[in-house]
Amino acid sequence: MTRSLETLPKAHLHLHFTGSMRPATLLELAERHGVRLPAALSGQQMVSLSPDERGWFRFQRLYDAARACVRTAEDMRRVVLEAAADDAAEGSRRLELQVDPTSYAPHVGGLTPALEVVLAAAREATALTGTTVAVVVAASRVRHPLDARTLARLAARHAGDGPGEVVGFGLSNDERRGDTAEFAAAFTIARRAGLASVPHSGELLGPEHVRTTLAALRPDRLGHGVRCAEDPAVLARVVDAGVALEVCPASNVALGVYGDLAAVPLRRLLDAGATVALGADDPLLFGPRLVAQYRSAREDHGLDDAALAGLAKASISASRGTAGDKAALHAEVDDWLAAAPEGREGLTGATRV
Repeated sequence: MTRSLETLPKAHLHLHFTGSMRPATLLELAERHGVRLPAALSGQQMVSLSPDERGWFRFQRLYDAARACVRTAEDMRRVVLEAAADDAAEGSRRLELQVDPTSYAPHVGGLTPALEVVLAAAREATALTGTTVAVVVAASRVRHPLDARTLARLAARHAGDGPGEVVGFGLSNDERRGDTAEFAAAFTIARRAGLASVPHSGELLGPEHVRTTLAALRPDRLGHGVRCAEDPAVLARVVDAGVALEVCPASNVALGVYGDLAAVPLRRLLDAGATVALGADDPLLFGPRLVAQYRSAREDHGLDDAALAGLAKASISASRGTAGDKAALHAEVDDWLAAAPEGREGLTGATRV
């Protein structure tokens, strides 16, 4: 007998704006705007890629094609509202949605209007769903570090910890591109504004890149960070620094980092004392959403309900919610664990990529 993972209160800290889109929404927007989608998107096939640059190029091509379908403020609003609704249905009580407004700025009049559309939609989504929606502004490694500084200043002007506010500053795209240290100035701007430092690191590159990111960007959380498990010294440094890891098992497998969900070193990270917050990353391409990541933890890694409740609490603790909000959600997790099991959930096996 197990408890329902959909009713487990949790926070979702690693979900990208474009990658959160429902497949049906993508198809509708593509038709409306006359965008011809690659077969992998139009046929709603879940991607399976190699972990080399060729694999990333294919992923980026698909992602760019999906992003090209979001062309109006109303499109952007819809993406946020649907992401929040989908998260709320899975028991997510807080969503920190990651977006790079650069891609949408040409359609809505600039960087500031693009971010403000997302923030307004986040406030609306919070009111409609009861899931608190905040925003992480993300720079891209493939753009100049000066562009990252511009985004950091924009993020700083909208900093806060409530719904419809910016709570963090990230750095995404292929870890193999750009010089991580060159983005340090942007992260300093964000940190001074009270924003969390949440760069991607430790998925496509190994523990040495995690070491570089720790030194240069002083992260509060690492997007992925899963490969620090390959070096006990780096993992110990992550744990000692209190850096949370946003682990996204389905995307790790889809990008070819691990052969299957059981190979993701979740238990190794937990046994070392790491704070792990499970995330779905880009379910538009990778398929499984947030609950599937928890189901994998249960079925592929043997975590019982107490350990799953611990993962949910870790996600809440690693969020940028207020102390009062975190305490209230922790109490809800305790209530979930104290309740009688509801049935034999998930016996058909974890969702595979």
